[in-house]
Amino acid sequence: MSTPGPHELTTVPVEARGFQGEPAGLITRFVANTIDSAVVVVVIVGGYLGWNGVKFFLDPRGFTFSEPRPAFTLTVFMVVSGVYLTFAWAFPQRTYGDHVMGLRVLGRKGRRPRFVIAAARAAFCIFFPVGLLWCVINPRRGSIQDVVLRTSVVYDWRPRPAAAAPHRSPAPGEAGDGRDAGP
Repeated sequence: MSTPGPHELTTVPVEARGFQGEPAGLITRFVANTIDSAVVVVVIVGGYLGWNGVKFFLDPRGFTFSEPRPAFTLTVFMVVSGVYLTFAWAFPQRTYGDHVMGLRVLGRKGRRPRFVIAAARAAFCIFFPVGLLWCVINPRRGSIQDVVLRTSVVYDWRPRPAAAAPHRSPAPGEAGDGRDAGP
């Protein structure tokens, strides 16, 4: 990434510019995953409270809180996590935790991961979370999920991914070919 000029605005903090586009490491990814787990827990607790609110509204005199069952709660956690991760990685390419930590998930060739790849990555992360530890050993800092699915997680503080503009050579007389465009 080129250094912006003195009057050029950028969303990337000065301290982070050297890391922009570099693969993310274990600690940053772990913190992002912890934030995402907290988001999922908040959604589930909100759903639980909402369900009990509906029960109370329908029968206030006979109301009792539903007792959370561990197997059901774990299943709900995995389903909500899967949906959250899949849609977050497939479309904005980042979860809330990734956003906070300045990360973006990329598919093959640095593009947005396809929906199927995002879903597979989400399932892989849910059912094999220790695969994240592989990024300590891997020279490209990729987790097992990244290696198998050809994805990567990079530092990216921009609000939206950079649009991949098609490369074209400038025409004679255009800026960028080493000649002045003027007379």
